[in-house]
Amino acid sequence: MKNITLSAEEALIERARERARAEHSTLNEQFRRWLERYAGRQATAEAFEPLMKRLDRARAGRRFTREEANER
Repeated sequence: MKNITLSAEEALIERARERARAEHSTLNEQFRRWLERYAGRQATAEAFEPLMKRLDRARAGRRFTREEANER
């Protein structure tokens, strides 16, 4: 695992540490989770277009009336 150094306001870091403690975690663990999500966004966005092309063939079979579409 590689280390990195970040800079932020001391009060912000302390609030983040308190929140992580409240969630039974550490600030490092929370940052790793955020970094995973952040890094994965591009891959998710790139996968969207092929998925939409595959789903283009899906059809409901008929058009629904306004009342049918809004039924709960």
